[in-house]
Amino acid sequence: MRYGYARVSTKDQCVDRQFKALEDSGIMKGCIYVDKVSGKDFNRRNYLRLFRRLRSGDELFVKSIDRLGRNYDEIIEQWNKITKEKEANIVVLDCPLLDTRKHIDGVTGKFIADLVLQILSYVAQVERENIHQRQMEGIRVARQRGVVFGRSKIEVPDDFYAVATRWQRGQVNLREGAEMLSVSHTTFSKWLHARKIEKNL
Repeated sequence: MRYGYARVSTKDQCVDRQFKALEDSGIMKGCIYVDKVSGKDFNRRNYLRLFRRLRSGDELFVKSIDRLGRNYDEIIEQWNKITKEKEANIVVLDCPLLDTRKHIDGVTGKFIADLVLQILSYVAQVERENIHQRQMEGIRVARQRGVVFGRSKIEVPDDFYAVATRWQRGQVNLREGAEMLSVSHTTFSKWLHARKIEKNL
């Protein structure tokens, strides 16, 4: 049985190109599963339905390899589940070498596809590490120039101690004191704690 899978984010609602590519490959409309997911929520309900339906010898078509997961670790995990656990084939339309059905010079397409996938995974991992290294170098250079990262600290206002004294005497509670200083009660509490100001018993 031949199946197709397409995935789009909620920002990019157009699934037409993926759908057409799958139909052009001979996949029947009723055998194409589609998920619309956001970057934060990766709950792929239809993919899971499709995965449960796959049987040994079935063929799963996707337009590009990133339809199987958000990152290469996830892609490899799904690749192995489909090809090894389910013993189904995968065909990636944008990358002809990622086709586990083919036989090239007596070498199975699965072997070549697995090898290509590992190489792509390695390249992606190296790129992630390079990006991280560039980010760290950028942060280091920025700090040398005096750039401060994170939230700027809120200056303790002049009337803090007057309000703190009222809180200490029980004349105002924590939230009321914070409102008087126009800060959150968490910030007011931190200021009190940092200065070891406690309520009078």
